[in-house]
Amino acid sequence: MDPTEQRKIFSVYELTAEIKRSLDQFGILWIQGEISNFKRHSSGHLYFSLKDGRAQIRAACFRNHNMYLKFRPEDGMEVIVRGRLGVYEPRGDYQFIAEYMEPVGQGSLQLAYERLKEKLLLEGVFDQARKKPLPLLPRKVGIVTSPTGAAIRDMLRVLKRRNASLDVLIYPARVQGAGAAGEIAEGIRCLDGRSDIDVLIVGRGGGSIEDLWAFNEETLARAIHGCRLPLISAVGHETDFTIADFAADVRASTPSAAAELVSAAREELLGRVTGLRGRLDQAMRRGMDTRRLLVERLARNRAFAVAPGRIRDLQQRFDEGSLRLHQAMRRHGFALRQRERVLSARLGSVDLSRFIRHEREALAQGRRRLAAAVAGVLRTGRSRFEIAAGRIHALSPLAILGRGFALCRDRNGEIVRDASAVAPGDPVRVTLARGELDCRVEAVNR
Repeated sequence: MDPTEQRKIFSVYELTAEIKRSLDQFGILWIQGEISNFKRHSSGHLYFSLKDGRAQIRAACFRNHNMYLKFRPEDGMEVIVRGRLGVYEPRGDYQFIAEYMEPVGQGSLQLAYERLKEKLLLEGVFDQARKKPLPLLPRKVGIVTSPTGAAIRDMLRVLKRRNASLDVLIYPARVQGAGAAGEIAEGIRCLDGRSDIDVLIVGRGGGSIEDLWAFNEETLARAIHGCRLPLISAVGHETDFTIADFAADVRASTPSAAAELVSAAREELLGRVTGLRGRLDQAMRRGMDTRRLLVERLARNRAFAVAPGRIRDLQQRFDEGSLRLHQAMRRHGFALRQRERVLSARLGSVDLSRFIRHEREALAQGRRRLAAAVAGVLRTGRSRFEIAAGRIHALSPLAILGRGFALCRDRNGEIVRDASAVAPGDPVRVTLARGELDCRVEAVNR
């Protein structure tokens, strides 16, 4: 080695920093691999390795990024990770800093989810205007879910605790896997056709996007949209949103929350009744106390000492007035009886039969005079009518025709007064005293 050769000596930190700058040039990378050695630190950071059949790399996903993950990473899970290459300087290890992570296959499912969501949104399946309110006090609830899952046990436990009188009808259906969406949709249609159910709950417990995919299928969304009864979607955890959640009338964050929704009204009403009962008791006690004080204050009033004397005076005045009224009534009755006797005496001196005969004769005489007058009026009227009828007959054209005259009309119905108004060959109609003649002019003599 040439001793005069210029050597550049790096410190460990400088070399690590140089490597870090070199790795930064790679920018954003996507890596697919299997998770191993997974650890969740108390600080919330995730540390793990990504490996395939020939190599592995350390990786870290810090708390500010992993808080938005939609799944729980585990050893052996195949994932796609987006992030940058970096160097952990205290140990000199290079590692992959993950900013986003999804299970393998989730990307295509997410794309299908977004496309179906946009399609149904444009069709109005998610419109708030069509969403039905939950009944205030349902008598029977229908649940479409797996009969062996934890979700149904949670719902039944909540319903029993909050409203033991509520009837529950369960339609067993698969909630994941091929054909699960069809079974759930059939359960909705079956329960919706019953008349004894007031509200429906459709849901299951949490899981990966693949586990929940039955609730993202169009078949189920259409069935929920066409449901007549109010329907609650209770799928997964609070952070899980499915197409069924958007199509349902109400979304519950968990199955237990859905059970609380259908039983909440009873609890609220009981609480309100209890509160109102307490307020009513207090108001009644305050009212009774107020009235008791008022009675005691009135009892001490000096008016009660004067009242007995006033009452006795009023009673005496009432007795005197009653006596005077009784005497006046007796005097009035005596006067009426006297007047009755006088009128009876006067009436007895009148001969009613003679009066009736006189009036009957006057009536018969008046009737005879009226008949004579009517007969005279009729004779006079009949004479006048005959004279007028004779005059009218004398002036009638029919009377003239009866004396041998005739009336001639041309084809237009006009009366022919001049022979020059017609020509030989013209048709004419001749009216006689009895009947008419249709003629034709043979010659015109002027």
